[in-house]
Amino acid sequence: MRRTRILTAVLALAAGLLAGTPPALAAHSTAKVSLAADTYTWKNARIGGGGFVPGIVFNRKEKNLAYARTDIGGAYRWQESSKTWTPLLDSVGWDDWGHTGVVSLASDSVNPDRVYAAVGTYTNSWDPENGAVMRSSNRGASWQRTDLPFKLGGNMPGRGMGERLAVDPNKNSVLYLGAPSGKGLWRSTDSGVSWSQVANFPNVGNYQQDPGDTSGYASDNQGIVWVTFDERTGTSGSATQTLYVGVADLQNSVYRSTDGGATWSRLAGQPTGYLAHKGVLDATNGYLYLSYSDKGGPYDGGKGQLWRYATATGTWTNISPVAEADTYYGFSGLTVDRQKPGTVMATAYSSWWPDTQIFRSTDSGATWTKAWDYTSYPNRANRYTMDVSSSPWLTWGANPSPPEQAPKLGWMTESLEIDPFDSDRMMYGTGATVYGTENLTNWDSGSQFTIKPMVQGLEETAVNDLASPPSGAPLLSALGDVGGFRHTDLTKVPSMMFTSPNFTTTTSLDFAETNPNTVVRVGNLDSGPHIAFSTDNGANWFAGSDPSGVSGGGTVAAAPDGGRFVWSPDGAGVQYTTGFGSSWSASSGIPAGAIVESDRVDTKTFYGFKSGKFYVSTDGGATFTASAATGLPAGDSVRFKAVPGVKGDVWLAGGASDGAYGLWHSTNGGTSWTKLSNVDQADAIGFGKAATGASYQTLYTSAKIGGVRGIFRSTDKGASWTRVNDDAHQWGWTGAAITGDPRVYGRVYVSTNGRGVIYGDTSDTSGGDGGGTDPTDPPDPTPTGACAVTYKVTNQWSGGFQADVQLTNTGSSAWSGWTLGWTFANGQKISQTWNAETSQTGSAVTARNVGWNAGVAAGSSVSFGFTGSWSGTNTKPTAFKVGDQNCAVA
Repeated sequence: MRRTRILTAVLALAAGLLAGTPPALAAHSTAKVSLAADTYTWKNARIGGGGFVPGIVFNRKEKNLAYARTDIGGAYRWQESSKTWTPLLDSVGWDDWGHTGVVSLASDSVNPDRVYAAVGTYTNSWDPENGAVMRSSNRGASWQRTDLPFKLGGNMPGRGMGERLAVDPNKNSVLYLGAPSGKGLWRSTDSGVSWSQVANFPNVGNYQQDPGDTSGYASDNQGIVWVTFDERTGTSGSATQTLYVGVADLQNSVYRSTDGGATWSRLAGQPTGYLAHKGVLDATNGYLYLSYSDKGGPYDGGKGQLWRYATATGTWTNISPVAEADTYYGFSGLTVDRQKPGTVMATAYSSWWPDTQIFRSTDSGATWTKAWDYTSYPNRANRYTMDVSSSPWLTWGANPSPPEQAPKLGWMTESLEIDPFDSDRMMYGTGATVYGTENLTNWDSGSQFTIKPMVQGLEETAVNDLASPPSGAPLLSALGDVGGFRHTDLTKVPSMMFTSPNFTTTTSLDFAETNPNTVVRVGNLDSGPHIAFSTDNGANWFAGSDPSGVSGGGTVAAAPDGGRFVWSPDGAGVQYTTGFGSSWSASSGIPAGAIVESDRVDTKTFYGFKSGKFYVSTDGGATFTASAATGLPAGDSVRFKAVPGVKGDVWLAGGASDGAYGLWHSTNGGTSWTKLSNVDQADAIGFGKAATGASYQTLYTSAKIGGVRGIFRSTDKGASWTRVNDDAHQWGWTGAAITGDPRVYGRVYVSTNGRGVIYGDTSDTSGGDGGGTDPTDPPDPTPTGACAVTYKVTNQWSGGFQADVQLTNTGSSAWSGWTLGWTFANGQKISQTWNAETSQTGSAVTARNVGWNAGVAAGSSVSFGFTGSWSGTNTKPTAFKVGDQNCAVA
C-alpha cells in the first residue's frame, strides 16, 4: 500500500457511501405480505481485518477483557479462549447505519461487565443521524442507547486520537465524552443514561484538516479528542478530582481540572504547534505521557514529538526518541506497561515509507530503542519477526526493494496497547489489521519477538459487489481498500487479494454465465489500468487497456460466453469490446455513468440504467435503445440483475422515498415492468439455487417488506417472502449487493459497509418457504404437535449470561403461532429478548412468537435469544412445553 493509495481509498470509501446512502424510509405497502419463519446461521466469509482499527482498549481490572473499535465496522470483544474477536454491534439496523462507526470505547474498570461505545460515522451531511452513546451491562451482548444532540465521526479525520470517552475509575457512574464540531466536553453522572455539556470547559477546539473542504468532511473541527483520569486523586465511590483533556488546538492542546471538573485551566508550559493525539498516565511514577503530531491523522502527519509531564512538579520534558527535524511522521500510538512502571511505547503512525516505527523505553523516556534500525542503508535489522501465515495477503503480493519489506509493520498505527496484566502481550491496530505479540519482553533481552495478526473474527471490509459462479470458486468479491478476494473455502482466509493489477478499490465484477472461468473486474487505481480479466475463474489476472479519459472503475458486464464486455467507467462514456479489452469502442444511445449488466443467455444483449431510463443493446453493446417503460426510479440508486437461464428476465431494485422505490420485474428484456406490490422498498437483488420442486431461481433482496427491514428470500418469484435475518443480525447498511449461491439452496451472500461479506445458511431442508403468515394477523392458538428444543448458553460472565433457544416443529402440521414455556432452577431472570416476546413469573418463563416468525412448517425451526442475570449457579432448563406437549430436549 502506498500513502496516496490509502488516502484515496479512505476518501473514495466516504464518497462511495455518500452515493449509496440509504434514503429516508417511505410508508410501507398496505398489501398483505406473506412472511414465513426460518432459522439461519450467519458467518463471515473469512478475510481477517481489511480495515482501520483506530482503538484497542484493555480493561484495567479484569484480565483478558479487551475491546477493539473500527471506523465503520462496529466494535468487538476479545475472546481469550479462542484468541478471536466477537462482533458486538451487528444489531445496528438499516435506519441507524451510521452507528456502525465507533469513535470511542470505554471499558468500566470498577464493573467490568459495563462497556460504552460512542457511535456515529460522519459529522457532515453524509450521515443523516446524530451520534449516540451505547451502554451495555453485559459486555456488549446487548445495548441501550442515548441519542446525542450532535453528530459523531467514527470515520472522520482525527478518529485515531483518543479515547474521547472515559469512565471515572473511582466513581463509575461518571463518564466524560469529548465531542467534535465545536460541541465541547460532555459529562454523564448516571452511567451514560443522560448527558449534559460541561459549560465551563474553556476550549471546544479549532483544528481542521482542510478548512476549505466544502463537503464538511475535512473541514470539521476535530474538537475534544481524549480524556484521562488520575486515579490517585479519588477514592472508591468518590469522583476522581484530577482529569486531563486533550483538545484539537495546535496552541492549546491540554487542559486539567483538579476539582472533579468544576474548573479547568490550560496546562502551563505545554508544547505548542502540535496536537496531542494521546495522553496516557503512569500513576505509579506520576508521569503523563503525550504523543504529538502536527496533523490530526490518521493518514497525515509531517512532524511529531513525545513529551512527559511530571504531575507533581509541573515539569515538562521532551522525551522524543528522534530529533524533530528527523521526523516526517507524527506520533500517536502510546501505551505504558502497568506491570513495569517506567516502560512506555509509542508509534510513528503516519510513516508509510519505508515502514511504520515503534519505539520502546524502559526508563520513562530517557532512552529509547526502535523496532528496527538501519545497519548500512538501505539494509535494516529488525528486533522482531513477522508471521502472517494466518493472513498471508498482508504481504500485498509485494516484493519490495530495501529498505521496504513485505509484510510491513503497518501504517496508520494509532492504537497501541500493552496488556495491563501481561507485559509480554501487546496489540496494535493498522489500516488493514490488528497485529500483536505474546513475547514482547524479548525486545529488552536482545532476542527477537514475534508479531502475528491477532484479528480472527474481526472483519472490516466494505463490499461493493458480489458474484457466486455456477462452478469454480463459490464467492468472488469486490471490496474497498483491499480490492477483493476469490474464496474457494468460505471458512479460510484467502492467500492473496486480487492482483495484477491490485486495485485500491474494486467497484464492480462479473463472470461469463456459461463460461465462469472468464471473469472481469474494474476498480480504482492511482495510476495504471482500471480493468482486469481472468481466464481461470479469478485465480490469476491480467490488465486490460483503458479507453481515453477513464478515471475510475464504474460498472462492467460480461457476455454469457465471455466473448465480449461492456464497461461504463468513471470519466468516460460506456464502452464495448470483443476479446479482452485490448481496444474499446464507444457505445451509442446510452448516457455516461449508466449502470451496465448483461443478459445471462443472449451473448449480444446488454442492459443499462441511468436516471430513470432502462436501456437495451442487442448488438453486443455497440448501440443501446431506451425502453419506453416508465415508472422506474428517477435517481441512480438502483441495482438490477438478469436471471441465469432465462433470456430477457430482469429484476430491478432501488429508488428513493420521494419517488418510485421498490422491486420491479421484466420478462421481456426491459420493454415493460411490473412493480411488486408486496415489497415496500428494495435496494439489491440476487439469485440462488431453486428450491426443491421449483423451476425458478430463488430470489434474495435487501429490502423493506411488511414494514420490516431485512434480508428476504422468495422461492415463488416474489409472491411470498421469508425474512432470513433477525434483529440481532442486521449489519447496518446492506444495500450494495446480494447474491444467492447457485449450488447451495438457501445460501445467501450479503454485502455490508464495514462488516465484510456475511453469508447465511438455512436450516430449512425442505427447500421451500411455505405459505407463511401475515405479520398483522393474530396468531392461531398455540399448536400441540410434537416439538424439540435446543437451549445453549452462548456467553456467560459474572452475574450475567446470553442464551439461544431453537424450537423445532417435529410434528406433521405447520404452526401458525407458538408459545414455549420452561422453568429456571436457580432464579435466573430474563432482561432482554430478541425474535420472541417473553414474560416471567417467578421462575416460570413463557416465550411467544413475534409477528414475522409465527409460521413454522413441519420439520422447520425458529430461534430466539435473550440475556439474563444469574447468581450462584446457571443450570440449563431441562424441560420445555409447547402448550401441553412436552418437547424433546437436545
